[in-house]
Amino acid sequence: MRMPQGPLRSRNFRLLLACDVISVTGTAVALVAIPFAVLAIGGSAADVGYVAAAVMFAALLFPLGGVVADRLPRHQVMMAANVLQAAAQAAAAALLLAGRAQVWELVVLAFARGVGYAFYFPAETGLLPQTVPADQRAAANAMDRIGRGVSQIGGSALGGVLVAAAGPGWGLAVDAASFAVAATLRAGMRLPGLPPVAKTGMLRELREGWRDFISRRWFWTIVLVLGLIVAISTAATSVLGPVVAHDELGGARSWGIILAAYAAGAVLGGIIMLRFRPQRILLAAMLPVPALSVFLFALAVPLTVAWIAGIALLTGGCLEVFWVNWATTMQQEIPPAKLSRLSSYDLFASFTLAPLGAVVAGPAANAFGAPAILTAGGILIVLLTVTVLVIPDVRHMRRQVHAHPGQASTLTPRRNQ
Repeated sequence: MRMPQGPLRSRNFRLLLACDVISVTGTAVALVAIPFAVLAIGGSAADVGYVAAAVMFAALLFPLGGVVADRLPRHQVMMAANVLQAAAQAAAAALLLAGRAQVWELVVLAFARGVGYAFYFPAETGLLPQTVPADQRAAANAMDRIGRGVSQIGGSALGGVLVAAAGPGWGLAVDAASFAVAATLRAGMRLPGLPPVAKTGMLRELREGWRDFISRRWFWTIVLVLGLIVAISTAATSVLGPVVAHDELGGARSWGIILAAYAAGAVLGGIIMLRFRPQRILLAAMLPVPALSVFLFALAVPLTVAWIAGIALLTGGCLEVFWVNWATTMQQEIPPAKLSRLSSYDLFASFTLAPLGAVVAGPAANAFGAPAILTAGGILIVLLTVTVLVIPDVRHMRRQVHAHPGQASTLTPRRNQ
C-alpha cells in the first residue's frame, strides 16, 4: 500500500513525527523496565502499582497544562516537559545502576515524570493540527499513530532483551536519552501563531474550559467511560500483566514480546486508518474497543505467550482504530485555540481513575487472584462500550467533508453535542 505523502511535505510535521518516534521508543523500553526494576529491588506487586500510579497522580495538573498550552507555543511547552522527564528518568536509572534504588525514590521520580506528562499531553494534542492543513489531519493522525506503533514494537522488543541481559537500569537510561533527543529536535519547529483569543485570568479560563467540556455530550460521555477503561487497562498492563509474565510466562522477555505484538497490531490499525474514512466516526471508534477484553481474558487463563501475543496484535489494531477516529473527531469538533484546554479535561478525566486501577490491582490480585481481576475487568469493558453506544450523539456523529482539499481551514464546532 502506498503511503500518502501529503502530511510529510510539512517540515513541522516531519519533526513532530521524528520526536514521537524517538520518545515513544524510549517509553516502550521503560514500560518493560519499570515493573521489573521494582521487582528486582525486592518490591511487591503492590509496589509496582504504586510506582505506576505515581505517574498518573499528576493528572490532577492536566487542566493547568491545557491552559498553559493554549497560552504559550505548544512545541516549547513540550520541550520543557521533555527536559523534566529526561532528568527524572536519568535519576532513576542512576539509582538502579548504582544499586541504591528504593521503592519510595522510584515513586517520587515517577511523580516528577508525571508532572512533565501533565503539561506535555495537552500541548501534544493541540500541536498536530497546527502542522498540516485540515484535509490532511486524518492522514497525519494515522501516520503519527503508525510511527508510534513501530516505535513500540522496537522499544518493547529492545526493552525485553535489555532488561533480561543488562538489567532495568539501562532501560530507564535509554528512556532518559530519548526524552533529551526529542526536546532538542523540537527546538527546530517553526509554527504559525494561532488566531488571537482574549486571555483572561487562568482560573476563569479553567472554568470556561470546563463549561465547554460539559456542553458536548458526546465528549464528556466517552471521556468518562474512557477513564474507567484506562484504569482497567493500566491495572492489566502496568501491574497484572508483568506479574503474570514474571510468575508464569518466563519473565521480561515474554512480556516484551507481548507488548511488541500489541504495537505491531497498532501499526496495522494505523495503516488501515490511512484509507478507512468511516462516516459515523465515533461509532467506528467505539465498536472495536471490546477487543481489549479478549486480551485480558487471555492473560487471565493464561494462554501461551504465542497466543497472548496474537491476541495482543488484534487488540492493538482495534484500539488504534479508536484512537485515530477519536483524535480526528476532537480536531474536527473543537476550535484550534481551545483544543489543548479541552483535551486537558479529556486527559484529566481519563487518567484520574488510572492511579486507582494501578494501586488497587496488586492488593486485589493478592486477595482474589489475578485471573479473577482480569476477567472482571474484561467484562466491565464490554458493558461500558455498550453504554456509550446507546447515546445517539455517539452513534450519529459524522465526519466533516472539506470542500477545498489541500487548503487549511479554521475548525469550528458544528454544534454542542
